[in-house]
Formats: sequence, structure tokens, C-alpha cells
Amino acid sequence: MASLLRSLSFLVVVAAVVGRAMGAGYSTPVFKATPWKLAYATFYGDESASETMGGACGYGNLFSSGYGTATAALSSVLFKNGYGCGQCFQLRCVNSKWCYKYSPMVTITGTNLCPPNWAQDSNNGGWCNPPRTHFDMAKPAFMKIAQWNGGIVPVMFRRVACIRRGGVRLSFQGNGYWLLVYVMNVAGGGDIASMWVKGSKTGWISMSHNWGASYQAFATLGGQALSFKFTSYTSHETLIAYNVAPPNWQTGMTYSANVNFH
Repeated sequence: MASLLRSLSFLVVVAAVVGRAMGAGYSTPVFKATPWKLAYATFYGDESASETMGGACGYGNLFSSGYGTATAALSSVLFKNGYGCGQCFQLRCVNSKWCYKYSPMVTITGTNLCPPNWAQDSNNGGWCNPPRTHFDMAKPAFMKIAQWNGGIVPVMFRRVACIRRGGVRLSFQGNGYWLLVYVMNVAGGGDIASMWVKGSKTGWISMSHNWGASYQAFATLGGQALSFKFTSYTSHETLIAYNVAPPNWQTGMTYSANVNFH
């Protein structure tokens, strides 16, 4: 086990250096990878990953929101009532005949909840029953680490920094008196603990957690340019995105934001 952990740590460092050299996207300066732990992984859907679209985080179409098929539904212990949405994990299949010979790693994003199935035993179908740590992966992601006909495999996993392209994406819903925002494509910790909105005529207004990766403000914000402030759930860093949406912003639209780190 010690030699396996040393090998995994070496590969993660190499991947991080290569990512920076290639300019793979934007990250944040604070988040540090966590130690490796043991869990299990299954998959759902088919090679198209169409069944993984949408989900409990509210990201909708995972291709347009920046996540693609490198995703997984998280068991409750990882999902954390939605605060685990957007977190990135590196996984490698271990100690199974279904693992690929050279045990490649895959980095996935938590985009959905794998709910408990109390009708099944935790070791026989109820894979996501608390307190189990489990990843129900999109099939294309699972097939990068193991043969699909294995069904379920043990994995080593760790939290890693999310590297994203194009800045934070904010999808607006609601109306002139209630703004609901889905937060996507967050780098670094990838997650959101708290959020604020500021109109061009207001101070910072605290937004409450609605569900998944969405936050809401009950305020009259129409006709104002909007700025947003976020705090990461795990790294506790604060990201500020100024003038994300113009005064004529509309619900149903998605706005991209460059961020400053504090």
C-alpha cells in the first residue's frame, strides 16, 4: 500500500506540472490535494453518458456547463447536501481483476447524488448507503480505469484542485424579485459554501443555499449590473467576480465571469 501511495503521489505532481506548462485552464492558489483513501466505484448509463445529464447539482447539460463525461454521482457522505457539488476527485482502480494493468487515473467532478437504496444491503446493491464512500461514475469515466463488466471495483481516491477553462459560469433563473443562480465551472476547491450578490445600486446581499449548486436572493435587482462573491466550502478562499451581468440581464441566460482571489 505504501508503494502504491508513493506512485500515485508522484503521478499527481507530474500531472500538475504538465497542466501548468500547457496552460490547461485556470485554478486557484489555495486548494491542496488531500491524502489518498479507499472507496468503491460503479457506473451508470451508457457510453453516451446521456443519463448523467442534469442531476442533483443542477448543472443541466454537462457538456455546455464544462464538465463533459468525466463526472460521477456521489454517495451522501461525499455529496454533503449539495456542498460537494463541483468538487474534483482523482481515482485509480486497485486490487481487482477488472482494473487495467497499468492502473491509469481519471479526474472526475461530482455532479449528482447517488441516493441510498435501503432495500438493498450496503454490500450488495446499496452501494451508496451511508456511511459508505462511493462513486457512481459516468460510464466513459469508469471505462478509463476499469473494465465495464466488472460492475464495481475498489478505488483509491483523493480530492484535487479543479482546473477549469473560461471562468465561473452563472446561470440565472427566477424573476425581478427573486434571483436563483446556478454556479458552475468553479476552479480550485470547485465547491461553494456561501455566496453574495451586489447590484450597482446595492451593497453585498447574502444569498441562501437553495439546492445542489444553486443560491438565491429575494431582492429587486432588475436594471442593475450584478457582481458576485463566493466562498469555497473546503478551501475557504473568497472569489469575487465584478460586473458579471449587465443592467439588462435576463433569466434563462448564462454569464461567464473572471474572478479575483482574496
